[in-house]
Amino acid sequence: MSLTLSQASVPVFTQTLTAMSACLDKAEAFCAAKKIDVLVLTGMRLAPDMLAFARQVQLSCDFAKNTSARLAGIDPPKFEDTEKTFVELKARIARTLAYIQSVGAKDIDAGAARDVTFPVGPEMKVTMKGQDYLLHFALPNFYFHSSIAYSILRHCGVELGKRDFMGAIPGFAPH
Repeated sequence: MSLTLSQASVPVFTQTLTAMSACLDKAEAFCAAKKIDVLVLTGMRLAPDMLAFARQVQLSCDFAKNTSARLAGIDPPKFEDTEKTFVELKARIARTLAYIQSVGAKDIDAGAARDVTFPVGPEMKVTMKGQDYLLHFALPNFYFHSSIAYSILRHCGVELGKRDFMGAIPGFAPH
């Protein structure tokens, strides 16, 4: 049995974004308990030249929705990057999850050998075969931005562990 593109992407996006949403709940509770303005946390960065927490969440969502759409051969929906609070970021995650669930698995799978063209920065585009795009560009970028978002929260003191990042793992039942 071979793994399809939809099997290698949609469940991964769903698991990680669902876990991220739960991490946002913990971050919101942390801010309330410590009397920290949520905008302080959503504006935090790991380094001065890195993107802020809110942007890391937005990009995680963008990689999930854009990858699903591009593999399916359709234009991805545009989400405005205006979210600043945990509530707004959770809503973006929910919209992303609803969207990726609406894209047909067969449509995504049909993108394996299709040329996928996507922007890399404001003025450059790259074209790759769908399978290479998913495995060598989209998934690594999705995990990068998701792990940076998690790392920012940990750096700020939000009590999160590896299981919080990973979320619910299908078939995982420790004895």
